[in-house]
Amino acid sequence: MVAGVDCSTQSTKVLLVDVASGRVLDKASAPNEVTGEGGARESDPREWANALRRALCALERRHEIRALSVGAQQHGLVALGPDDEPVAPAPLWNDTRAAMDASRLVDALGGPAACAAETGSVLTGSFTACHWARWKRERPDLVGRVAKVMLPHDYLSFCLTGRAATDRSDVSGTGWWSPGTQAYSERVLALPEIELTPEQLPDVVAPDAAAGEITAQAAERFGLAEGTPVACGAGDNAAASLALGLMAGEAALSLGTSGTVFAPSRSPSWDHTGTVAGFAGADGGWLPLACTLNATLAVDQVAAWLQIGREDVAPSGPVIFLPWLGGERTPNLPMASGAAAGLRHGTTPGAILQAAYEGLVATLLDALGRLAEWAPQDAGQPLLLVGGGARGATWQETVRRLSGRPVLIPDAQELVAYGAAAQAAALATNRHPNDVARIWGGRRGLELPAVERDTETLERVVAFREHMTSWYGRS
Repeated sequence: MVAGVDCSTQSTKVLLVDVASGRVLDKASAPNEVTGEGGARESDPREWANALRRALCALERRHEIRALSVGAQQHGLVALGPDDEPVAPAPLWNDTRAAMDASRLVDALGGPAACAAETGSVLTGSFTACHWARWKRERPDLVGRVAKVMLPHDYLSFCLTGRAATDRSDVSGTGWWSPGTQAYSERVLALPEIELTPEQLPDVVAPDAAAGEITAQAAERFGLAEGTPVACGAGDNAAASLALGLMAGEAALSLGTSGTVFAPSRSPSWDHTGTVAGFAGADGGWLPLACTLNATLAVDQVAAWLQIGREDVAPSGPVIFLPWLGGERTPNLPMASGAAAGLRHGTTPGAILQAAYEGLVATLLDALGRLAEWAPQDAGQPLLLVGGGARGATWQETVRRLSGRPVLIPDAQELVAYGAAAQAAALATNRHPNDVARIWGGRRGLELPAVERDTETLERVVAFREHMTSWYGRS
C-alpha cells in the first residue's frame, strides 16, 4: 500500500491505498487551525506536521506503507530560519493583506501582460511572492532571519525527508517560477521587493521523481519505516486533476473553501486579464486554472444568516447575490464584500440563498469560458464536479442549470489525497503517475444528464458583477 496526504486549509487527511487496485484501505484526518482577523489568514506550519503525525498514527497499518506523497493548499508562505524552524505563522492563499504588494510587483514586471508572460499569471495577493513582498516591506527584521522559503506541501515533505524539494504544479503558483524556462525567474528574484536566491528555494523535481526518503528522525516521529520513499508531491488542484485522469476537452469544477475550475492543456497559458492562472500540472503538462476566494463557506454563511438549511432554496427570480464575503480573487477585488440586488418585500430567504449559489457558480463558469482559450472545451463532455460541495444537491443542480452540460460526480471524495497516493504508487512501481491514475479509475461516479442552460440568470449575474467591479474600481 501507499499513502496520499492532503493538507488543506481546514484539515490534514491521509489515505492508505492498495497499489494494484486503487482501493482505499483506510483513512484518517486531523484538523488544522487558521487564525487572523480582517484580511489575515495564517497557520503555524508546525501544526500541519503535528496534524499529519496524528492522522498517520491513527492508521494501524502505517508501517506497511511502501511510498508516500503530499498534496496541499497552494500559495502559502513557509519561511524557515537557520535552525529549520518556522520564523512566523504562514500566510495562506486566502490572506488578502498583500494586495498592494501584488500590484507593485505587477507594475515592476512591466504590467499585467508582461507579468503573465514572465510568471504565467497576473499576480494577486494570494501568490507566495506577494506574501514575501509584504513581509519584506513590513517586517525586514523577520526576512533577515530566513534561510529557506517553501510552500505548505514542501514543508511537510521537508519534515519527512530533510530535503527542501517541490514540484512544477505547486511552484508554478509562487510567482517566482517561469513557465517559459521552467525554472526560477532570475528577474523576479532580483526585484527589490523580493531579493531571494535560488539557493533559498526548494529544488524543483520531476513528476515521477522522489523528494527524498523518510529520515530516522521522521520515522520515529511519524511512525513510518525509515527509508520509505517520498514522491515529489503537488498542489491541491493538480493532485485532484491527476486523480481524475482529466483529458483534453474536459474540465473540473471544485467546490471547497475556494471555488476553482481547471482543465489540462498541452501548453502554458498567459492570460493578461488575470482571470486564468498559468499553473503546471502534476503529470508534466499544464493546468490553467481560475479560482474564487469564496465558495462553500460563504454560501453556508448566507444560509446561517437567513436561519435556513443549505438546501432550503427557492427560485431566485430577480435576486442577485455575489457572496464576496472574504474579498474576491476572480474578479481581483481583495477589499470587496458581499453585494445583493433585486430584493423586494416578498423576497424569501430561499430565493436569496439560491442567488448566492448562482453568484458563485456563474463566476466560475464565466472563468471556464476564458480558460477555454488554452484548454478548449467539448460541451458534450461532462463537467467533473469535485470538492466538499459536490455532494450538495443544490450545488449540483445550479451547476447543471447554469452550464447546460452533463455533470459527473466522482465516487472518490478525497481526490487531492488520492492523486498524491497515485504519485506515491508510481514511485513505488517505477511507472508514470498518469498510468497509475488511469488504472485506478478515480473518475468513476454518478453522471447527471444535461439540462437546458439558464442563460437569463447567467447574463443577469454577469452584468451585476461587472457593475460591482466597476463600482469598486471607482472607490
